[in-house]
Amino acid sequence: MQAADAPVLRDVVLIGGGHSHVGVLRMWAMKPVPGARLTLICTDTDTPYSGMLPGYIAGHYSCEDVHIDVRRLAAFAGARYYRDEVTGIDRATRRVICRERPPVAYDLLSINIGSTPRLADVPGADAHAVPVKPIRQFGVRWHALLDRVRTAPRTTLAVVGGGAGGVELALAMQYRLRRELEALGRDPAALTLHLFTAGADILPTHNAAVRRRFARVLAERGISLHRNAEVVRVDGNVLHTRRGETLAADEIVWVTQAGGAPWLADSGLALDAGGFIRVRDTLQTESDPLIFAAGDCASMIDHPLEKAGVFAVRMGPPLTENLRRALLGMPLKPYRPQRRWLALISTGDRHAIASRGAFYARGDWVWRWKDWIDRRFMQRFSELPAMDATRPTPAASAIPLETAEQTQAISALAMRCGGCGAKVGATVLSRALAQVAPIERDDVLIGLHAPDDAAVLRVPPGKAVVQTVDFFRAFVDDPYLFGRIAANHALGDVFAMGAEAQSATAIATVPPGLERKVEDTLFQMMSGAVSVLNEAGCALVGGHTGEGRELALGFAVNGLIDEALAAVMTKGGLRPGDALILTKPIGTGTLFAAHARLAAKGRWIDAALASMQVSNRAAVACLIAHGARACTDLTGFGLLGHLVEMTKPSGVDAELALNALPVLDGARETAAAGILSSLQPANVRLRRALRNQDEALQHPCYPLLFDPQTAGGLLAGVPEAEAGACLAELRRLGYLAAARIGRVLPRSETIEPIRLVL
Repeated sequence: MQAADAPVLRDVVLIGGGHSHVGVLRMWAMKPVPGARLTLICTDTDTPYSGMLPGYIAGHYSCEDVHIDVRRLAAFAGARYYRDEVTGIDRATRRVICRERPPVAYDLLSINIGSTPRLADVPGADAHAVPVKPIRQFGVRWHALLDRVRTAPRTTLAVVGGGAGGVELALAMQYRLRRELEALGRDPAALTLHLFTAGADILPTHNAAVRRRFARVLAERGISLHRNAEVVRVDGNVLHTRRGETLAADEIVWVTQAGGAPWLADSGLALDAGGFIRVRDTLQTESDPLIFAAGDCASMIDHPLEKAGVFAVRMGPPLTENLRRALLGMPLKPYRPQRRWLALISTGDRHAIASRGAFYARGDWVWRWKDWIDRRFMQRFSELPAMDATRPTPAASAIPLETAEQTQAISALAMRCGGCGAKVGATVLSRALAQVAPIERDDVLIGLHAPDDAAVLRVPPGKAVVQTVDFFRAFVDDPYLFGRIAANHALGDVFAMGAEAQSATAIATVPPGLERKVEDTLFQMMSGAVSVLNEAGCALVGGHTGEGRELALGFAVNGLIDEALAAVMTKGGLRPGDALILTKPIGTGTLFAAHARLAAKGRWIDAALASMQVSNRAAVACLIAHGARACTDLTGFGLLGHLVEMTKPSGVDAELALNALPVLDGARETAAAGILSSLQPANVRLRRALRNQDEALQHPCYPLLFDPQTAGGLLAGVPEAEAGACLAELRRLGYLAAARIGRVLPRSETIEPIRLVL
């Protein structure tokens, strides 16, 4: 989480990780606007580059080659990255409505979400056809199709759409699938492919020479071209055209009739007949000067454009410039798209055709030219230049001061009070908390529903109180997600004792700034936290919020446990012969250290964040049901540190199988690169507890023994006879990485209690 050296005055929110927005992120990193905060909301961390999709389908590129890691790019730009699906915009309150998280406030908004197939316009297509967009979903079906073609005796494919996208995709699919069959020693003629176009010709926006050449290529490849064949109905696997033609196909791929996202219809923005957002030459929407749009989802009023990736890419620089100008109160510049553009269209093999106006060329050299252009474009987003982390943050006053609130916030920054003067204002706090809904419990006599100097709780007869506290600064630039993880982490100690969470008291630190920005940060963070607390049946009963340089959050949690069980689930309950079971994978420390250096793949961070949000509540109930007598949750001391904490009071030794450790994706790679948490050196001192560490030094999992965990899993000792059933039940409950990682041994004469199995 970036420190706040200057108050945030304006929020610029980008919806979608399309070609225009990835350009905005990169240019913003090079020249940020002081006082402006950038937020990207996107459904996919790996966003595909459409120009290389046919090459990927044909097998010329790997998945990695054709995707831009937008989480990493957002971190490079200093932008917050929210992985979620947008479902609407509330223009009255300037908020973006998301499917999974609270609304996100904006001062300026930009939309770059591409197009959406309008399959509903053709009866049956929505249920039986596979749209090429969104590309992520098509990629999943493509791999399933590869598997089917490898095993089916014959396969018939139909591609609907005779534009450049449909023609290029049909050729790429056929090229790849025929080679798959040849590699298996089968006849490539077992695959037949049909291309349907509604008009009299294919590629209608290109010159006659290009159209003739592609028609010849299709014929040479044995692809059946159906002209004047508008598909009007799909019955199961059968296509019906307007003139009565039918075709039964094993897979129907749809590359036509795209429109705007359905939620745009309820946005109040002016749309064209296809459902795309009408924008002026400045890329501002016709309806709202605070909202911009670019790429396929935009329809320029004065310059009708083909839906082509080249325009989305070229809209990036003018969009960035006009967002800056809008923030700085400067006149906006018009974007004048070129009337003609160069299209390089591949023929499936390493051959391509160039088309620009009346110009036409073809050859293997055209494909090499296209490959060079595409790879150079992708390098701009994968080979990010080193940024000077020590450079000073420019004064936030670069943004014009339009309100007294802004002026007051900036002048007050240099004169922050300490003590109780550093508290967040009561009005801000109360407004933020009023928007979240903590659960109410009968045993909470005084809590947030009736605020007082302190909460008052009832302890039922026969129950004992379990108390714990955790607090740490943010490590991810998403306050909602951070709130969820902080709450989950704090609850871990209570669950590890086999207790029920009763109440939580929060302590939060928020960077100073404009009241509405501080309020929104608090609202996002506490919404995330309360969502986790409520799921656990834990009532938020109060807390304290103060100002600080970095966002931070912690909780003091009270739990209840039956007095008879209070001494059961302790660290000292391990017995010789117990199986050691770990419920979640390790590696969060090294992964987030790498993320801070832009050295981690976004999908690795996505998986780590998902793991950190998995509650240990159901796992501990499963462990207890299978006879566990000792349990702890993995946190900052790492796996080895917590295991040593268990062996010492239990009077036992332990054996760890390094190959059995469940590890988060990417953690081995980042640890092998020497990228480790700042807490790692302190944890490494515990290597003296290992008998055979010299033999294990080269094992890829060895550094992860010392890796500090946030919201980690449970480490428990389960009787050997119950271990198999326990693991099966844990996996049924959703702990898919749960594993048996070792066993408990009788105490030996050696000083070192832990032996590693290599």
